[in-house]
Amino acid sequence: MSFVVVGAGPAGVRVADRLAAAGQAVTLIGDEPGVPYDRVALSRYLAREVTAHDLRRPPALGVRHLAGLRIAAIDRAARRVIASNGRRIGYATLVLATGAAAFRLPLPGADLPHVRLYRTLADVETMIGAASRGGEAIVIGGGLLGLEAAAGLALRGMRVTVLHAADRLMERQLDPPAAARLQAHLAIQGMAVRTLANTQAITPAGVTLADGTQLPARLVVIAVGIRPNSALAAAAGLAVGRGIVVDDAMRTSDPAILACGECAEHRGQCVGLVAPALAQAEIAARTALGEPARYRASADSAALKIAGAPVWSAGEIAAPDTDALVLDDPDGGYRRLLLRNDRLVGAVLYGATEDAPWYMRLIRDARPLGALRDVLPFGPAFA
Repeated sequence: MSFVVVGAGPAGVRVADRLAAAGQAVTLIGDEPGVPYDRVALSRYLAREVTAHDLRRPPALGVRHLAGLRIAAIDRAARRVIASNGRRIGYATLVLATGAAAFRLPLPGADLPHVRLYRTLADVETMIGAASRGGEAIVIGGGLLGLEAAAGLALRGMRVTVLHAADRLMERQLDPPAAARLQAHLAIQGMAVRTLANTQAITPAGVTLADGTQLPARLVVIAVGIRPNSALAAAAGLAVGRGIVVDDAMRTSDPAILACGECAEHRGQCVGLVAPALAQAEIAARTALGEPARYRASADSAALKIAGAPVWSAGEIAAPDTDALVLDDPDGGYRRLLLRNDRLVGAVLYGATEDAPWYMRLIRDARPLGALRDVLPFGPAFA
C-alpha cells in the first residue's frame, strides 16, 4: 500500500513518521524548499535563542521527502496527486496536512516590499535581514504570533510598535488585568503598544491609522491570524467548510483521503495550535493503518514567554456563567480561575506559570473540586 502525505509541516511530518515506523511506503510532499522545520520555534530563531540549523526536523528514515513541490490538483478517480510541474504521484491513501496560510489584511499597501507576513522560515529570514539595519518596525496584531514577532524584532535592535484592533493584547487568551500587566511589561522592555488601533493603509514610509495618525516604519509585519489551506480539497470536490471537513477518524468525504492539522475542520472547529494538530496527526496515521482511532478535542491552552514575561491560559476565560477565583500579587504572579458547577473550566496565569500543567489536568478531567476549591489559587503545593 502506498501512502502520500501532502504538507511537510509538523502534522504532516508526524503522520509520515508514524507510517514509516509501521513499515509502510510513504511519500511526504512539501511546497517549501529544504528540510522540514519546527514552525513553532520560529519565534525562538527570531529572538536568537536557536539557530536555523536547530529548527531542522527531517522526516524519519524510510520517508521519501519531495521538497519544493506544489500539488495543484487531486485526481480522485485515478487516486493520484498532480504537481504544478505536471508530475503525477499515485496513492492508495492520501493524507492532507496542508496547514494554514497567514491572513493578509486587505489594506492599501499590504503588498509593498517591506511588508511581511509571519508564518514561514522565509518570512523570518527576511525579518532578520531588515532588523540588521535597525530602525522602526510595526507589528499589526497583538495576539500570540504578533507579540512573538514584536519581541524578537526588539531583541534584534528595532524600535517596535504593536498595533492591535481589540481593547487589550491577546484578548482570546488573557483577561483585562493580565493583559494590562503584559502591556506594562512590554513598555518597560521598550515596545510601544496601541490598542483600539485600526490600520487604514500601509505606505512606503510606514502606517496610517484610521484616526489619521502616521507612524514611520522600515518593516511592517502582519500577524492577525490564519486561514486553513482547503482550496486543494475544495477543487477536488471534498466537503469543505472553514477547513476540510473530517470525522472523528480524520476521514474526509472521500474514504481514501484523510486530513489533519490546521487545514482540517472537526465538528465545526479548526485548530490553530500545534498540540491538537499533532493529536489529529496521530489519529490520521492510525486510521490510515487500519487501526480504530477517534479524535476527541480537549480544552486548548496557550503558553508563551514575551520578553521574559511568562503567560498561560486554557479553557474558557470569558464565559459569563462562571465564578472567578483571583490571586493578584502586585510583586508576583496573577491567577484567575473560572469555575462552573464546582469544576474548573478556565484559567489565566501571568508571571508564575509553573502550576499550569496541574490546572490543565483539572480542566480536562472536569471533576468536582470539593474542598480543593478553597486552596485552588495557591496551586498543587497547597492541595
